[in-house]
Amino acid sequence: VAFIGPITGALADNKNHKKPIFMVSIGVGVIGCALLGLIQSWLAFLIVYVIAKIGYNSSLIFYDSMLSDVTEEDRMDQVSSLGYAWGYIGSVIPFIISLILVLGGDTLGISMSTAMMLSFVIIALWWLFASLPLLKNYKQKYYIESQNLSLKSSFQRLFETFKNVKKEKHIFMYLLAFFFYIDGVYTIIEMATAYGEALGLDSNGLLAALLVTQIVAFPFAILFGRLALKYNTVNLITICIFAYLGITIFAILMTSQLHFWILAICVGMFQGGIQALSRSYFAKIIPAEKSGEYFGILDIFGKGASFLGTTLIGVISQATGSVNKGISVLIPIFLIGLLLFRKAAMMIENRI
Repeated sequence: VAFIGPITGALADNKNHKKPIFMVSIGVGVIGCALLGLIQSWLAFLIVYVIAKIGYNSSLIFYDSMLSDVTEEDRMDQVSSLGYAWGYIGSVIPFIISLILVLGGDTLGISMSTAMMLSFVIIALWWLFASLPLLKNYKQKYYIESQNLSLKSSFQRLFETFKNVKKEKHIFMYLLAFFFYIDGVYTIIEMATAYGEALGLDSNGLLAALLVTQIVAFPFAILFGRLALKYNTVNLITICIFAYLGITIFAILMTSQLHFWILAICVGMFQGGIQALSRSYFAKIIPAEKSGEYFGILDIFGKGASFLGTTLIGVISQATGSVNKGISVLIPIFLIGLLLFRKAAMMIENRI
C-alpha cells in the first residue's frame, strides 16, 4: 500500500477519477472480507487477507484526501474529528454482533465455523452499506485538468510532487514528525493485546478493554474537534503527543488487568484526537488539487512507521527478556516526533 498509494493517489487527482478508484478499493476490501469466512486453507486465507487489507488501506488514502472536497479549511478539524468519532462508534456495532455470534455460538445452536463465516459477511455488508452515502453524495471539487491520463503521466506528476515536497521544507518536516509520533500511536494500537497477553492477562478481558477504547474514543474525538474551534491545532496535537508519552510510561509499569483497562481508556481519550487533527492539519498545508498524491505520500510515512515500533519492541524484548524494556523504546520515538512537529509548526507559521 505504501508503494501503490502515491501512484493511485496521483491517478485519483485527475478530474472525476477519485470516486471510481475509491469504489474499486472498497469493492476489493469488501469482497475479500466476505470471502475470509468461507476459506478453509490457511495459505489461501492469508492471501485473501492481504488483498482485503490492501483494498481497505488504499481506500483510506482516497477517503482522507476527500477532506478538502467536502468542507472548507476553517471546518476541517471538526469534520475530520467527527469522521473518526462516528467511525469508532460505528465499528463497535458489527464487532459486538460478531462477538455474540462467536462467543455465544453454542447457545444459538451454530458451529464456530458458521459463526465466523457470518461475522465476516456481516462486517463486509456493514462496510459496504456504510460507504453508500459517501459514494452517492461525494463530488470531486479540486482536481487536475489533464489531457493525458496515462499511468506514465501520473508517474511524472508524482515525481514532480516528490521534488516539491523536498523543496517545501515545512511539509517535509511535518511528514518526518508524523513518521515518528504516529509510529508510537500505531505501535500501541497494534501491540496492545500482544503486550497484555505477554504479561499473562486474560484474553477475554483484553478484548473487552479494546472495545471500551473504541467507545471512549467516540466522545473524545468529538471533543477535540470542538476544542479546535477555540485552541490552536498545533497545541492540541502537542498535548496528544505528551499524553501518549505518559501512556507509554504507564504501560512500562503495568502489571494487572486493572492497569490494562486504565490504559485502554487513556488511549481512547487521545487516539481519535491525534489521528483526526493530524489529518486535517496536513490537509490545510498541501495543495487541495493534489490531495490524493500528498495523502499517498503521507501514507508512506504512516505505513513505514507502523512496523518500526513493533520491530524495535520485538527485538529489544527478545534481547533483554523483558517486554517492559521493549515498550520503553517508544519514549524516544515520541520525543523525537514532538520536537520535529514543533519545528514543522514553526516553519509553517512563519510561511503564513
